[in-house]
Amino acid sequence: MFVQFVTINVKPGFADQFEKAFRINFEGTRKEPGNLRFDVLRSQDEPNRYTIYEVFRDEDAFQAHKQSEHYAECVRLIDPIIVLPRPKQYFDAVMIDLAGTEN
Repeated sequence: MFVQFVTINVKPGFADQFEKAFRINFEGTRKEPGNLRFDVLRSQDEPNRYTIYEVFRDEDAFQAHKQSEHYAECVRLIDPIIVLPRPKQYFDAVMIDLAGTEN
């Protein structure tokens, strides 16, 4: 499995717009056959900071995700309202519980 964490800092006053735009990516990604989990988390301490937790079957599925129309549309909509860059971390899953996921 291939895991990615992305940190996204949204400019103040744009959280609602970000969440609406990011839902496009969330809903599209969950329909991808190679996606196992896709969570959008909002910090309680810093409400303009989000962490995205993504689990894909393998790196090929992750690369296919990055080529998807919903990903491109989301990036187009959020880039003007976030603080760039979007730091990313990549992991290999050692122990992971995917119970309750749809895919």
